[in-house]
Amino acid sequence: MAVEQPTVSAPQTNAPKRSQSLEARDSRLAYMLVLPGFLLVLLIILFPMVWNIVLSFQDVGLRDLPTFNMFDFSNTTTENYTTATGSRFWVGLRVTLIYTVFSTALAIIGGLWAALVAKETFPGRGIFRAFILFPYIAPVVSTAFIWRLMLDKNFGFVNAALGREGAQAVGWRTSRGQVVSMFGAEVTIPIALTTVILFEGWRYFPFAFLFLLARIQAIPGDMYESAQVDGATPIQRLWYITLPQLRSVIATLFLLRFIWTFYKFEDIFLLNGGAAGTEVLTVQIFNWLFSRRNVGVAAAMGVILAVALMILVIFYQRWTSEEES
Repeated sequence: MAVEQPTVSAPQTNAPKRSQSLEARDSRLAYMLVLPGFLLVLLIILFPMVWNIVLSFQDVGLRDLPTFNMFDFSNTTTENYTTATGSRFWVGLRVTLIYTVFSTALAIIGGLWAALVAKETFPGRGIFRAFILFPYIAPVVSTAFIWRLMLDKNFGFVNAALGREGAQAVGWRTSRGQVVSMFGAEVTIPIALTTVILFEGWRYFPFAFLFLLARIQAIPGDMYESAQVDGATPIQRLWYITLPQLRSVIATLFLLRFIWTFYKFEDIFLLNGGAAGTEVLTVQIFNWLFSRRNVGVAAAMGVILAVALMILVIFYQRWTSEEES
């Protein structure tokens, strides 16, 4: 009688489970790699933002911070925003807008001039291009100190070069305004505000120079040769060829520099401390916090400034997306 041998079935492979296991491990690895960056953003950015918003609704001074309870909402008030948006705020906003618009325009105009000069071939062009970058790469503390020495009312180089000494010396950093006769009319020029605008434009025109020079060098030379054959003057070539090609770059630079200059603090603070009509909103926040020791109002102004910057950033992103599409 034949004995029936037991059949041994082949081991079944569990491919779907193995695939799911690999996917799960990859997902866990991805989360583990993202976790340190997320915690860093949470501790350095998100937590201070939330804490600042909480402080903006609290009546708290600088000496109250060591005992301040972040989770105590019994004394919540909107008085800080009422104080922050007083008459002083609107004066600071006007100064900030004037400072931002004119210094941004000055930086772009200076960068365009430097780019037009640097694109030509001449002896020492490499040294010229490197020298132009000095205001941008030099530490702001050293450049502000040099400008303070140059513009000093008593022994500054500028007053000495203009022949102004003693009572005729101009306080370039400390004079709110000076009356000047122009075409038979008396005009008051804001000396200190003009000085900080010139400093900002001088310091950041190399940034615009780099972008504009790169775009100018990408313009085909055939366009200039054809225009020159047709009898176009250098001004006409600049107006009808160069500037239209630079339109998108100039618009992008203006938006970026406007956003960055809007919340600038260290340049004005190091140059004259926001005196003589140059107190922008960021300097106001500093004064509310350390001079008046009012943390709540300073936090409220910080929230208002952050909202304004978010609006500007959203506008910039929408503009760039439209340009790309």
